[in-house]
Amino acid sequence: MLQRTEMDLFDNFSMTIGGSSVFAAGTLPVINPASEEIVGLAPRASRADLDSAVAAARAAAAPWKTTPLEERQRLVRDLASLVKAHDADFARLLTLEQGKPLHAARGSVYEVTSIQNWLEAVSRKSPPVEVLLDTPQRRVEVHRDPLGVVGAIAPWNFPMTLAVWKIAPALVTGNTMVLKPSPFTPLTMLKFGELAKEVLPPGVLNVISGDDALGPWMTSHPGFDKIAFTGSTATGKAIMRSAADTMKRITLEMGGNDAAIVMDDADLDAVVPKLFWGAFSNNGQFCLATKRLYVHEAIYDRFAAAFVAYARTVKVGNGLDEGTQLGPVQNRRQYDFVCALIASSRAAGHEFLLGGEVPKGTGYFVPVTIIGNPSDDSRVVAEEAFGPVLPLLRFKTVDEVVRRANASEYGLGASVWSADVAKAQAIGARLDAGTIWINTIHVLSPDYVFGGYKQSALGKENGLDGLLEYTNTKTVVTDF
Repeated sequence: MLQRTEMDLFDNFSMTIGGSSVFAAGTLPVINPASEEIVGLAPRASRADLDSAVAAARAAAAPWKTTPLEERQRLVRDLASLVKAHDADFARLLTLEQGKPLHAARGSVYEVTSIQNWLEAVSRKSPPVEVLLDTPQRRVEVHRDPLGVVGAIAPWNFPMTLAVWKIAPALVTGNTMVLKPSPFTPLTMLKFGELAKEVLPPGVLNVISGDDALGPWMTSHPGFDKIAFTGSTATGKAIMRSAADTMKRITLEMGGNDAAIVMDDADLDAVVPKLFWGAFSNNGQFCLATKRLYVHEAIYDRFAAAFVAYARTVKVGNGLDEGTQLGPVQNRRQYDFVCALIASSRAAGHEFLLGGEVPKGTGYFVPVTIIGNPSDDSRVVAEEAFGPVLPLLRFKTVDEVVRRANASEYGLGASVWSADVAKAQAIGARLDAGTIWINTIHVLSPDYVFGGYKQSALGKENGLDGLLEYTNTKTVVTDF
């Protein structure tokens, strides 16, 4: 177990319901994936707890909707200031429950610093009033009203970032919310909810935690007007079925099997580090990670050698240790899946350019594993690894690689790398994905709309489109 000095900051986790701290009858142990020790105990919400949270959000909905937009925006900015005041504690707690290195937990690209920037940026957005017609006889306007009560379900890979992607636009547009973090990583957002009571009116943001039963209770609950979800495609499909009975609005950001395409004129010194982190940031545990890396046959061998050489320099370890660049896989369930994926490649006789031997011992550690040119129908190519495993794939022609890259049920993101920008853009235009990066990767912004093709997404996040996902349109026709 963690020593008491480590636990002092983080024990006594409570849910936030109607502006009050609420403890459940049962608890969930939260495991540090690096040590397999208990970080803390999260409340295990009951159906009655969920009903209370929905009732609190419903009671707060009308006064929050009529709160002036400028005041709602100011309060969301106050949330950013609140996170900034506690950023070191949040980062340490995040590393303990999620496993990512401390510098990544606190960094500006994702998580603690990122959500401050996100809250700030979204707080300055406004739902527009669109004027369709304006004559002396008639004026036609389109207004945006909040949906009401939003149920938000956040995942374990970026527990804070992907919760705030939902909280900020929902609150700015006048909705109230019940947030459920993942049972694997509930602690940071439980603390966020506790602190948010200092800023928000009671019931505007309620944070509850629970086991795998809580999500289905939420998606079928008649008190929600919308479910906003990030997670697996299989769970997203279940949410669609569950939400249909009450015709809830839904936004689903789901799986990805993102392709990167490296042309024969790419500058290897420049692209290898970027592509490594494009695949292995957060230990490959995010939907936008490069999971299929296609390399032109003319440079395949040189690229593979350089890529493996770079990978050997990267330190895997406990996220609290100095110098650690990649932490463990976040939970036992995902660890077992990744290990099985590696085993399937070994059984198929694939070439392991690096890794593939999972060490025994404490913690869910999987070494960076790079597999050389497996077949397109192999599990490691066709399935989303969501872990530190990557296939390098040879290709010969543009038509071939576009066909292979598009041969997936997913279509979230993709990248193209070439010294010839026009050629790369032309290839990108043919790829079936919601975000295409040319000679860069994972550039995200509150101002850039984010969503996917096919089974990767339903609805949008971020940008104006993402903001408006939390609203109903109201057309007002006035004759003079």
